[in-house]
Amino acid sequence: MQASIARTFCLIALGASSFSFLAEAQQPAPQYRPPARDGGTREVLESIVIPPIPHAPFSATLDTEWVKFAGDGATITLVNERHIARDARGRIYEERWILVPKNGNFKSTMNWIQIGDPAQRTLYNCSPQRHICDLLVYDPASDLSAAAPTRKLAPSGQDKNVSWEDLGERNIAGIDAVGRRRTATIEAGTIGNDQPVTTMSETWHSDELGINLLSLRSDPMFGKQTFTITEITPSDPDAQLFEVPAGYKVNDQRKNPPISH
Repeated sequence: MQASIARTFCLIALGASSFSFLAEAQQPAPQYRPPARDGGTREVLESIVIPPIPHAPFSATLDTEWVKFAGDGATITLVNERHIARDARGRIYEERWILVPKNGNFKSTMNWIQIGDPAQRTLYNCSPQRHICDLLVYDPASDLSAAAPTRKLAPSGQDKNVSWEDLGERNIAGIDAVGRRRTATIEAGTIGNDQPVTTMSETWHSDELGINLLSLRSDPMFGKQTFTITEITPSDPDAQLFEVPAGYKVNDQRKNPPISH
C-alpha cells in the first residue's frame, strides 16, 4: 500500500492529462518568468478534469489559486481565471492562461486554446501567439471516469494510511454538489522523506454535469491548489467555440511529434 501511495503522490506532482497547462510565462513583456539559471524545475499544474460526456452541456469560468509554501514560512500565491465549456455532443473547449502573482503588477494572458472532440478523437492545441494549431490524437478514455457519480462511502475497508470522509452536499454557483475528502499519510522513508508526509484532496462533484465544481489539493511539497467554478451556465455554448479559430494554420501531428511549441 505504501508503494501505491508513493506512486499516487508522484502522479499528483507530475501528472498531466491532454488538457494540463504550464505555469510559466510565454509572452512578451510584461510577463512573469523566473530568470534563466542552473537547476530548478518546470512546473505543471493539473486542473479539473472535464470528461467528454454528451447531453450535459455547460460554459463556465474557472478560477485557479496556487499557494506555495517557502521554508521560512512565507507564501507565494499565483492565480489565473479562464473559460471552459462542453457542448451537448461532448466536445470540450478550454482556454489556458498564464499563472501570475496574486495582487501583483503582472497581467495574465492566454497562451493556449484547446478543443477536444471525442467522436473524431481529435485535439486541437492552438497557440494564440503563433496562430498555429497542432492537431493531436485525443483519447478520452482516461477522463471519462471523472464523470462517475459520488457514492456513499462503505463503513469498512479503509487503509490505515488513507482515510476518506463524506462532506455532505452544498450548492456552488447554482449547481448542487457532493463533497468528499481524502487524507493520505506517506510514512518516513517511502519517497526519501525523513518524516511522515500528509496530503489532502477535497472535491465537490456535480453528478448532473459530471465535473468537480470545487477541487482542493494540499501537500507540504507543492502547496495548496484550489480550482473553483465561479460562474456556470448549464446550456449549450456557442458552437463557434469548437471550431479552429479563423486564420490559424493547422499542423497535423497525429503521426509525428508536435513542432509548433
